[in-house]
Amino acid sequence: MSLTITSPAARLSSPEPGEDKTEALPPRTYQVRTFGCQMNVHDSERMAGLLEDAGMVPAVGTQADVVVFNTCAVRENADNKLYGNLGMLAPVKAANPGMQIAVGGCLAQKDRDTILRKAPWVDAVFGTHNVGALPALLERARHNNEAQLEILESLDVFPSTLPTKRDSVYAGWVSISVGCNNTCTFCIVPALRGKEKDRRPGDILAEIQALVDDGAIEVTLLGQNVNSYGVEFGDRHAFSKLLRACGEIKGLERVRFTSPHPAAFTDDVIDAMAETPNVMPQLHMPLQSGSDSILKAMKRSYRSTKFLGILDKVRERIPHAAISTDIIVGFPGETEEDFQATLDVVARSRFATAFTFQYSKRPGTPAADLDEQLPKAVVQERFERLTALQDRIAAEENAKQLGRRVEVMVTAHSGRKSEETHRLSGRSQDQRLVHFSVPEGAQTPRPGDLVTVTITEAAAFHLVADPDLADYSLRRSRAGDAWDRSQADSCGVPAPSAGGNSGQAGKTGVSLGMPALPPRMG
Repeated sequence: MSLTITSPAARLSSPEPGEDKTEALPPRTYQVRTFGCQMNVHDSERMAGLLEDAGMVPAVGTQADVVVFNTCAVRENADNKLYGNLGMLAPVKAANPGMQIAVGGCLAQKDRDTILRKAPWVDAVFGTHNVGALPALLERARHNNEAQLEILESLDVFPSTLPTKRDSVYAGWVSISVGCNNTCTFCIVPALRGKEKDRRPGDILAEIQALVDDGAIEVTLLGQNVNSYGVEFGDRHAFSKLLRACGEIKGLERVRFTSPHPAAFTDDVIDAMAETPNVMPQLHMPLQSGSDSILKAMKRSYRSTKFLGILDKVRERIPHAAISTDIIVGFPGETEEDFQATLDVVARSRFATAFTFQYSKRPGTPAADLDEQLPKAVVQERFERLTALQDRIAAEENAKQLGRRVEVMVTAHSGRKSEETHRLSGRSQDQRLVHFSVPEGAQTPRPGDLVTVTITEAAAFHLVADPDLADYSLRRSRAGDAWDRSQADSCGVPAPSAGGNSGQAGKTGVSLGMPALPPRMG
């Protein structure tokens, strides 16, 4: 479906008569604002890549000429958040007629022309299946002086073939599939992203290799259900094979994946995790509920015994694995007995982290029409009991890390108290957040470098390491070299050669998601 709707607010100012239209203008600036999950974050990298490929540059400290909202339809109040943000931009655009606003993502796929009806100052609306149309829609809106709405019902181009502006030079997301074949009654994702489409293994590995050649040392494999990867081309062991193939990529130090589905979680995946050194000892696997009757009502095709059995097998093979999960509280018909079953599974599972959500209706999902919708007060009270239990467990599990030496990959973002604590931040191999100090006389790491430190403090949501000089070990990495090059490039300074694939230095940071492998240097 492709539909164009006229919007007076989309009118742009034209050059005055006699104005010199050949004068070089500065490039337009853009900003992408992301709501939602890791898939949305990765889609936003592609939107940024497309805009930069079209000649735009990121906005820094000023109002952008183009603002793109990449929306979520799963999180509570997603529509209120979008329309609130659009409302705040209405007077800004009125004062800057050349400004453009675009809305994409899951909410755009669901609401379609509702967005232009509620916010007629928006210039372009596009869905989850045609991210690549963004620059063309913006240009068409400018040329035609009218808003553009284009929503496709199925994927036109696999997103990984689009230009990509990576958020990080030291770590990257890699989609192995899009869409979902499950029918969970609370979830609208299959309706918005379609049936599962799998990429060929060679294309995935080529993208990973290109990231590594550019300096990345960590990748996260993405899919709505990563462990069902291969269903489209008939290989039920395709995901475990992919994990093992990642282990053969020289220079790739950390491999993660999210999110698997318990119903499709098989022993060959556990074996691949345990036997592939660069697959990290970390697993995020959604539980959703510990009650078998609620799991049945959710159409989650596993039961609590199977879920707990998977955790036992993972911990048997990978004793120090940190396991995280998603849980929904207050699903329609949930009784106190059902909720107690969830508490029991959480107590047994000993999750390092849990993302907990209060159920709320999502129009278009079967669960929205179920009887026995629970009162808000009941859901809130259960939610507070669950989070109190999980916070206690997380604190206890983190306390077990005291005295352990851990390798931390330094990130570009430090904790909110970093100015007063003078600590940097990073992630351990099991994905725990670690704030650490650099001892006096030691070399300061760059984002992408790796430090090894001993944990000295533990809290529910983070660990702390304040090492002395003898306890502090720094390993400067190719990823840190890539960070240096990216900073030099952003300042217009020639990037230093770090060896290896130095032919990548000096590029803009926009790369194809599935490029041909660059030639090796030297």
